[in-house]
Amino acid sequence: MYSFFRAKAVSAAVLTAGLCLTAAACTNSGDDSPASGAGASGDDSAAAQQLASPSASAGGPACAHQKYGGGVPKLDITDGKTVVGFSQSESTSNPFRATETRSIEAQAKKLGVKLIERNANADVNTQNSQIEDMIAQGAKALIVAPENSDGLGPALAQAKAKEIPVLTIDRTVTGTACTDFIAFIGSDFYGQAQRAADDLAGATGSGAHVAILTGSPGNNVTTDRTKGFEDRVKAKYPNMKIVASQTGNFAQTDGQKVMEQLLQAHSDINAVYAENDEMALGAIQAIKSAGKTPGKDVKIVTIDGISQMVQNVASGQAVADIETNPRFGPLAFQSLQDFYGTTGVQPKVIIKDGHFTSDNAKQALSQGLVY
Repeated sequence: MYSFFRAKAVSAAVLTAGLCLTAAACTNSGDDSPASGAGASGDDSAAAQQLASPSASAGGPACAHQKYGGGVPKLDITDGKTVVGFSQSESTSNPFRATETRSIEAQAKKLGVKLIERNANADVNTQNSQIEDMIAQGAKALIVAPENSDGLGPALAQAKAKEIPVLTIDRTVTGTACTDFIAFIGSDFYGQAQRAADDLAGATGSGAHVAILTGSPGNNVTTDRTKGFEDRVKAKYPNMKIVASQTGNFAQTDGQKVMEQLLQAHSDINAVYAENDEMALGAIQAIKSAGKTPGKDVKIVTIDGISQMVQNVASGQAVADIETNPRFGPLAFQSLQDFYGTTGVQPKVIIKDGHFTSDNAKQALSQGLVY
């Protein structure tokens, strides 16, 4: 079982950088800033991201500024003059996005990075326009949380033409590492889904009739979380049956509506795999509305690790919640510094995620390890 007594920093390199670099003012200009108090604090060291393992962060030669697209100018992003843009994909009413945004802001302030921000509110066309706008405002490097994997071609092309490197976090983009973007930093989404299948199998004696609430189409998170679950069921649990699979668009309202429809169409559903917590929260409401008891009549496993859902695990309404750690600030900025330094950045940087179950959910909540 995953240990919740985490290290105090992402790595020795990140910790050293945080101690040696002097904090300065951070300039934020954008929209949809997270409300204070939503989620965990952006620089919460007790719950900081860690690399999954050295091998999990390999996958090819490191990308440094001399190699990126034939070479881009070297920058010091902490000089108080160089502008770094952050493009957030979705509203910070979502605890994951609120915590992610605040983590980027907190680390920028700590390092003295001049940061500008935009929020696309789940519209990929808006995200393209906003990235282009940040380039026009003088951004020399970009951290992007993509709305989907395929739709950012126009913005990436403009960034490439102007020799502005792009670091992607939490979702991938279509293209080639160190040519179209520096690298991807995020979770092992396929592995998360396999763990979710194991959790549901354990809770149902491997005999579940499962409904899958899939995420929004067009991004690698949904693809990997669906395929990982289906592959695991096929390989290990022949008595588990996936009776329905439908998108809830990573949204609570959609998740509830879809779950209501699925319960009406499939009275035998006794298990739900939700590809994020927002949809799981909606599913719980739908299950209750159908006169069933979440955690008893219908077992639920989900992914993300937001506070409200981990509380549901602690109370028995859900079996497990596999964490996706959104605190990207320290690792993202360290990766940019490595990119402009001598070590470079691997094409894929995979982070370690927690696993909240009835055995540790209350402890995780009390220690502030959720968001």
